[in-house]
Amino acid sequence: MIDAKHDDGLKQYLIDEFIEDYQQGQMTRRDALKRLTGLVGASAAAALIAACAPPSTSSGQLTPTTAPQPTAMPPAPTTAPTTAPTVAPTGTQATTAPTATTAAATATSVSADPTITTTATETVTAGTNNVPVSADDPAIQARGITFPSQGANVMGYLARPNKDGTFPLILVCHENRGLTDHIKDVTRRLAKAGYVGLAIDLLSREGGTAKVGGARVPGVLGNTPPAQMVGDFAAALDFSRALPFVAQKLFGMTGFCFGGGMTWRCVTQIPELRAGVPYYGPNPPLQDVPNIQAAVLAQYGGNDARINGGIPAIEKAMKDNNKIFEYVMYEGANHAFNNDTSGNYNAKAANEAWAKTLAWFEKYVRG
Repeated sequence: MIDAKHDDGLKQYLIDEFIEDYQQGQMTRRDALKRLTGLVGASAAAALIAACAPPSTSSGQLTPTTAPQPTAMPPAPTTAPTTAPTVAPTGTQATTAPTATTAAATATSVSADPTITTTATETVTAGTNNVPVSADDPAIQARGITFPSQGANVMGYLARPNKDGTFPLILVCHENRGLTDHIKDVTRRLAKAGYVGLAIDLLSREGGTAKVGGARVPGVLGNTPPAQMVGDFAAALDFSRALPFVAQKLFGMTGFCFGGGMTWRCVTQIPELRAGVPYYGPNPPLQDVPNIQAAVLAQYGGNDARINGGIPAIEKAMKDNNKIFEYVMYEGANHAFNNDTSGNYNAKAANEAWAKTLAWFEKYVRG
């Protein structure tokens, strides 16, 4: 049963994100005002910007002379790892497709037994399959789809292996930019890995991401009731059940940034999900954690202090409620480190996180 209450947690997350981007020199004053205006209105947006202290300004444009320095992380929870994987410098841009890399990863795990908390160190090989997959790749089939949800037609993007058989389904939630080409590419990567990937456009009721336009997308998302968006993913799951190539009852979900937060919320409200992998997403309402049936792997960038501050609370809530939970911290990586179209992309962290994502789905969805 979808919780119908409308809370402002995700809206506040978007507000905080744009303020942080502006203060760190990653967004101009003009762009920050546009996005904040969509969320809170022009007067409030101007007041928020006025209260900020950007690195430097020139005619309303940010001109930082050096890359913004990462904010120190808050103290880690007592069960946090003592070591962490070594990753490439923040913001490193790949000039070629990422190659396989072996790295030691330390993860904090919470077992189904609340009395047991373990710190497990494992060596993984970063997947060479975390590279762009073309829509005409012969190994997959990909297309746009629509399905009904709560009295509306919702648009989505579906990719699956190009072969006979049935395959587990992984729902995908986009970032605060909407259903972009990058998220479609991630969905195709899941298909290349042997899953049916289904990303939906949470801007569908307004005509879709392209029609809304980049600057307006966060405002629409921030002013949409979270319960409606969770309901759209529940409807996507219902739609998928009728597809002959989807394996019944083998369902998971992943999402990035805003989509990481939506993944957290969906696992609290959609009991059919067997696994969730939120990337650097804000916590769900902690009172909803007892509803979770999925095994959750949370991925975090070491420099992402704003999001990482919520780790102790969600770790405690998951442990107190006997949930299967693990999180991995990639030191030196920023928020949005998986997005290979952004300045925060970190190839080594992204490759290792993708390998862990696929291993998690293999164990808890396919297994």
